Amino acid sequence: MAWFRSWSLVVGGLLLWLDSGLCTEPVFRFGSYYASHMVLQKQPARAVVWGYGGVGATVNVTVSREDKIFNHQMTTVNEAPAPGVSGVWKVSLDPVGAGGPFLIVAKQKYARSVNRIVLKDVYFGDIWLCGGQSNMEMTVLQIINASEELSVASHYPYIRLFQASLKESNQELNDLAGIEVQWSVPTAEILGKGNFTSFSAVCWLFGQYLYDKLQYPIGLVESCWGGTPIEAWSSKRVLNKCELPTNVSYGSEINETGPHQPSVLWNAMIHPLRRMAIKGAIWYQGEANAVWHNSEYNCTFPAMIEDWRQIFHQGSGGASEIDFPFGFVQLSTYRQAVSDDSYPWIRWHQTADFGYAPNPKMKRTFMAVAMDLGDEKSPYGTIHPRYKQDVAYRLYLGARAVAYGETAVVFQGPFPKGLQLQNNTELTIIYTQELTVLERSRDIFEVYCCTKWNSLSCKWVSAPIVSNSISTLSLSLNQCRQKVSGVRYAWKEWPCDLKKCPLYSKVYKLPAPPFLMQPDHN
Repeated sequence: MAWFRSWSLVVGGLLLWLDSGLCTEPVFRFGSYYASHMVLQKQPARAVVWGYGGVGATVNVTVSREDKIFNHQMTTVNEAPAPGVSGVWKVSLDPVGAGGPFLIVAKQKYARSVNRIVLKDVYFGDIWLCGGQSNMEMTVLQIINASEELSVASHYPYIRLFQASLKESNQELNDLAGIEVQWSVPTAEILGKGNFTSFSAVCWLFGQYLYDKLQYPIGLVESCWGGTPIEAWSSKRVLNKCELPTNVSYGSEINETGPHQPSVLWNAMIHPLRRMAIKGAIWYQGEANAVWHNSEYNCTFPAMIEDWRQIFHQGSGGASEIDFPFGFVQLSTYRQAVSDDSYPWIRWHQTADFGYAPNPKMKRTFMAVAMDLGDEKSPYGTIHPRYKQDVAYRLYLGARAVAYGETAVVFQGPFPKGLQLQNNTELTIIYTQELTVLERSRDIFEVYCCTKWNSLSCKWVSAPIVSNSISTLSLSLNQCRQKVSGVRYAWKEWPCDLKKCPLYSKVYKLPAPPFLMQPDHN
């Protein structure tokens, strides 16, 4: 009697069975993030569908609705990405308009066998990728008015949720190694599952605001991990460009909780998504870099955005735009009454040192200012403010303007367009838009005061607001009788009380972002 032995082997997240040392018929399946209830990117994009199968097999993919076929694509399975793993097939669908539900059927002819797999309840709409660290990770359960927000989850069946598992890898993975939430219709259980687990409040609320406006399906893909620096989310290309090490660990130096090795989260949680056609991305991260590679963030962040855009564009066969919209949250607050200026600097570097977005180095980006949302009573620590509705709404306004082309939408707070020194007694700041001045603060503006004969004596001193008009305000220079060589606004870790910064836009009440500028001297 012959003895027969079998083993199971997991390679790249794919379970294979080996019998007597020989592989059985290769597994035929979709990539990990294709499932019933999902959203695919709508027209004009050619959404990508891909999976695994037997090398050389023929795969037919059809998209149908009510027995009417909208798409019929055929491809062959190419060589396997690694020894012992099934081959990979990929098709780019003809553009499909927003709506659904659709049925997607993939049929493989391999040798003498035919395999068929079906995805049901699939919709076409816009897909947004949500990334970052713990403030993106915070769930709806953890925010202000959580019970009210959770109660309306069932009102949005055409928003669909997907969440990648927390995984890291030293090599770029072809597919996700794990999934926390497979494509699902939103429920209070998913959105309020627990602290920092599933699902992202910022991501969900952003999608909810978008759906209310657009009235077509929205797919939200969460891939984030608390306590992680940008280096972990960046490819080696980005790190090399910014002259940062690619093979070291710096967990102990930055005293954070998540993975810190270079590129390990890019490899495991972003690179596997590259074939997905997406509309855009939103990002909430930077706290970990306040104390690690702070001064390099003005390189790493823009470089990471450009790298993500390149790889998603290539991976999706051009379906994701080469300059897809990228929104981000400028950091909120952490500690009160500290002299450390690491937070003001990281906020500045988040804009590539321009102070606003989009800008020449960060095109098609948009920013939600959050420094006025400090939450000293947050049970999750002051670094985790609960006012995520404001964050998401400010991102939503940016998306309307940058991603959806609504040029009349105000999505930025007031920013200076000029400075005028008047007889060395006042400094007038001219803003880009009409101002709402809540108070004439005495200390949120500062000027860099220097004696004209000794630059070593320069120091920052307060410059109280003494007057304001529709789009200007004037600062007193009484505390600086010498040369003013710089001016800055809100250059503090916790610059103002909750929603009470001095300056906001007149429309939508968006806070003016911090800035650092040099005045012109006549």
